[in-house]
Amino acid sequence: MSDKQTPVALSDKRKALIEEIELIPDAYERLGYVVERGRKAPGLTPELRMENFKIEGCMSQLWVVPEFKEGLCFYRSDSDSAIVKGIASLLCDFYSAQPPKAILEQDAEFLGEVGITQHLSPNRRNGLSRITETINRFAKSCEADQEAAK
Repeated sequence: MSDKQTPVALSDKRKALIEEIELIPDAYERLGYVVERGRKAPGLTPELRMENFKIEGCMSQLWVVPEFKEGLCFYRSDSDSAIVKGIASLLCDFYSAQPPKAILEQDAEFLGEVGITQHLSPNRRNGLSRITETINRFAKSCEADQEAAK
């Protein structure tokens, strides 16, 4: 028997996150929720704040650290901006502990459905797309490695 846990399906994670955010009635309060999440999120150690984990094209300092273990992708992030850190931690938590294929099949458009992206500046929306690109690129490389190992 294995200790390996079955990952929570992204569709279930998506539904739970939408329900949680929709409990906040005001769009600006929802953005406040993201900022607060960023303030509470654990940061990265200085050793992980290196150039190869830095997300280019974002006005803030932003790092996303991917890891692949036991067939699942995991992501951690940090930023010097609370809102960017909040969005990054939300996305990293959402996509972590998932197989690469599941990540590639689920976009982050639901953030727009709950009013998170509408109040972001164009530069912040650009940063958001860079985070999802980084997450997807890593998942794609892990999926390719898995296919090559077969």
